[in-house]
Amino acid sequence: MKKRYAICGVSGRALGMFAKPITSTFSARSELVGLLDRDQARFELFRTRFPEQQEIRTYGEHEFDRMVKETRPDVIIVAGRDDTHAKYIIAALEHDLDVITEKPMVTTGEDARRVMEAESASKGTVTVTFNYRYAPIHTKIKEMLLEGKLGRITSIDLNWYLDTYHGSSYFKRWNRVRELSGGLSIHKCTHHFDLVNWWIGQQPVEVFAYGALNYYGAEGEANPKKEDGRFCTTCELTNECDYYSRWNTRSKTIQVQDDHLGSLGAVKSKFPYSDYRPDQCIFDSQIDIEDTYAATVKYNGGALLSYSVNFSLPYEGYRLAINGTKGRLESVEYHMPSRTPFPTPVQTIDYYPLFGSKETIHVVHREGGHGGGDPLLLEDLFMGEDLRRPYRILSGAVDGAFSVATGEAVWRSVKEHRPVTIEEVLSGGFSEKALSLSGKGVAGQ
Repeated sequence: MKKRYAICGVSGRALGMFAKPITSTFSARSELVGLLDRDQARFELFRTRFPEQQEIRTYGEHEFDRMVKETRPDVIIVAGRDDTHAKYIIAALEHDLDVITEKPMVTTGEDARRVMEAESASKGTVTVTFNYRYAPIHTKIKEMLLEGKLGRITSIDLNWYLDTYHGSSYFKRWNRVRELSGGLSIHKCTHHFDLVNWWIGQQPVEVFAYGALNYYGAEGEANPKKEDGRFCTTCELTNECDYYSRWNTRSKTIQVQDDHLGSLGAVKSKFPYSDYRPDQCIFDSQIDIEDTYAATVKYNGGALLSYSVNFSLPYEGYRLAINGTKGRLESVEYHMPSRTPFPTPVQTIDYYPLFGSKETIHVVHREGGHGGGDPLLLEDLFMGEDLRRPYRILSGAVDGAFSVATGEAVWRSVKEHRPVTIEEVLSGGFSEKALSLSGKGVAGQ
């Protein structure tokens, strides 16, 4: 019997990451039965992209109960704007349904606690789609740590870079409003915090951070004019905007594409939504989030993370080092070579035993989004986990909660100029029952 799926939030990610494989690659065992969204135009976009799925039932944002009653889904996929996640995750759990949710699971520690408590009272479970775990280079690092190559983990250095194309895109979209996204320390950085939590098998307990809005917003140094309400595709100042002219022609007919953003389109008519445009000016005064962070995270197993992220750099990727009582490993990734202004090497892992010689590990890379992780994640979601792995890889509600709480602790520390504990972010901590019963895996497994 086919498993029945309903999607809450008909985003680009929902269409490409979930609707497409459900109706094609995994159609023998999966069936899409319902769509829910606040914007009717998104249903039209779905029908345009999937003309063979014209009969899929559609529902407004307040019709969740009706959708469940009429379509009888087994699983709810939550893939809308971040601030909508908690509402639909909790509603699904109250119906004893399983949930697959995009990261971040939610946008606040309080909502993370609510999700865990709802899951502990439900027959349903929550899976958070942390696809970076699945990139072959990342699973190899996990395997090396489980083999004890580094011994007890003592410290991690992780520096993440987003280029001026990808980094600026967050400031064109709804992500630039903290109320909607939780800020980039949650929307984006939960990816990174979850990776570290999973790699080292420890839970974060305290965060101290600095952060700032250095590049974007009304005071951005590259702002050609302090004037709100501009849009890239109709702006008369694009020739004076380095962020635009770096990636687009003056005629606005040729634009760079991102591996998961796609082109923003050359004219307004190409935007498929009724009340949302992803080409808002990156220098608007509406922006209330940071674009630069530096943080230290303390873990319950004694490890210390030194983390930084910058959303406006000449190239994209990361530099990683993990240190332990038996050695050190290093890895450097250059993401999107087509946007990098110099030749980029294939990513490898350098392993340094504490009392030995360097070893370079080459990993077989895979095609697909997020470092080749997306296709492997989809197989686990729609075919069941690959039981040959010696570790858990699908993320649960507790994993989602720790990553969100770390991200919130970062920006709260920035704002309040003090260390912030994970326990206080999770509203006094979550109950022992919630922690013991929640999810497909606890953070650190």
